Amino acid sequence: MTISGRCLATGVPTPVVGRAAGPVRGALRLNDRNIAAQRCRALGKQEPCSLKASKSVIRCRSDRLQTLRVAASSAAAVSSSPEAPSEPPFKWGANMKNLGICVAVATIVWFVPPPEGVALKAWRLLAIFLGTIVGIITQPLPLGAVAMLGLGTTMLTKILTFPAAFSAFASEIPWLIAIAFWLSGGFIKSGLGNRVAYQIVAAFGKTTLGLAYSLVFAEALLAPAIPSVAARAGGIFFPLVKALCLACGSDPANGTEKKMGAYLMKTCFQTTCISSAMFITAMAANPLAVDLAKDALGTTISWGQWALAGLAPGLVCLIATPLILYVIYPPEQKDTPDAPEKAREELKKLGPLSRNEKITAGALAVTVGLWIFGGQVGVNAVAAALLGLAIMLITNVVTWKECLSNNAAWDTLTWFAALIGMASYLNKYGFIKWFSGKVVNVVSSYGLPWQNSFAIIVLLYFYSHYLFASGAAHIGAMYTAFLSVAIACGTPGLLAAVALGQLSNVMGCLTTYGIGSAPPYFGAGYVPQSKWYQLGLLMSFFYITVWLGVGGAWWKVIGLW
Repeated sequence: MTISGRCLATGVPTPVVGRAAGPVRGALRLNDRNIAAQRCRALGKQEPCSLKASKSVIRCRSDRLQTLRVAASSAAAVSSSPEAPSEPPFKWGANMKNLGICVAVATIVWFVPPPEGVALKAWRLLAIFLGTIVGIITQPLPLGAVAMLGLGTTMLTKILTFPAAFSAFASEIPWLIAIAFWLSGGFIKSGLGNRVAYQIVAAFGKTTLGLAYSLVFAEALLAPAIPSVAARAGGIFFPLVKALCLACGSDPANGTEKKMGAYLMKTCFQTTCISSAMFITAMAANPLAVDLAKDALGTTISWGQWALAGLAPGLVCLIATPLILYVIYPPEQKDTPDAPEKAREELKKLGPLSRNEKITAGALAVTVGLWIFGGQVGVNAVAAALLGLAIMLITNVVTWKECLSNNAAWDTLTWFAALIGMASYLNKYGFIKWFSGKVVNVVSSYGLPWQNSFAIIVLLYFYSHYLFASGAAHIGAMYTAFLSVAIACGTPGLLAAVALGQLSNVMGCLTTYGIGSAPPYFGAGYVPQSKWYQLGLLMSFFYITVWLGVGGAWWKVIGLW
């Protein structure tokens, strides 16, 4: 339909519009009628009835179209809106198989009648303690959570009161470890750790054997300042060792792992067990041994005593291990001329010593100095660590938010304290005394001198580590009992405490899981698992011989017996 001609009321010509198709035509018609109506109104005339009728029809149709559009839009919105999210499938927060093993062990021991001479409360605490230890080994939950479950069980069963269960949280040892974790965070974050390592490699890394020694002694020098062997190995030295191996063309992906990488990986791993044994602050579990020894001996092993005792056997092992492995597991490439240059390149990238590195070096120097000499001026280890941490916090080398987010520190604090508390009350309830008496009767029945008896005790303690996934779990489960047996057989107490404590680190050489430095070095794929275990067993014979032979003579010189 086309609107044309004149306005019926005024005779004013109206525009002539041609046909249009579809929606455009409808819009033009409506527009033309509106124009005609406006002209009529402008002249003060009435709109003709035919035009009014046409406009009414058009409005009706327009309203209906708008209604349909709104309805369609609403339907599209409903259809396009996402469905309500379905509830995710249930998932256990724990490894239920391993948790079941823990509960089964605790339940079985709980319902076994206690042996003669053991109080019922002591026996049931032992049941919970063993269940907790199995949990720490199998890890159905993180270690801190396992420890909390153990403490909660002791209180639910009324074996321990709340003050007794959480008594070890007032001990300085767990807090020393947590603070040391925070200090090591600053050491790594500032870049000082990498700088020291690169400088040593640049100076001594021209041959594969020289490179091995540079890495071994660089790690040993840093050991007193970094209490986590996993952080020290995984965060600083493993990345360096792997980068150097790849730079020298030794890559398991290409079948060249024996070129030099297998030798370096195994050597660096083995010596982390030695360096961890040499200093109280070189491994997180060492203070646990110190704390347990304090309960058994009534005296505290100082940082200096431990370090002096480990000096001779530790140095012998650090020097001999690279040579022994060089013979029984030799690298195909004996020279590494690229390693010093690569280290120098990395040092150039680091540039001059940064402000944060200088602050970190000063803070750690003060802390380690007070760890060594603080006893002479009445400053304990925790106070020394807090001083170093305070320097780093105030100067913004580390932040408190970073300390709070250090899950390893808080987790270690939790399970250390829990193990210390339960082990302490096993001793107070008389179980340790009863157990040591039984073992003493067996060992003493052979009529051996205390030196031979102690050698048997060491062998039993050392090779039982195949059953443990961490040195801390082993110390918590067996250290106090074996120390008590050794003392009862006539072994000087301080000698036995230090030897067992240091060997609690050395025994990590046996497996791929027994100490925190094993997973990164083994996981690199340079050394097959069978060879890893074979070499670990062979090296363990050497380590025990040195620790009891060279160490025994050295301990005589420094007055431990």
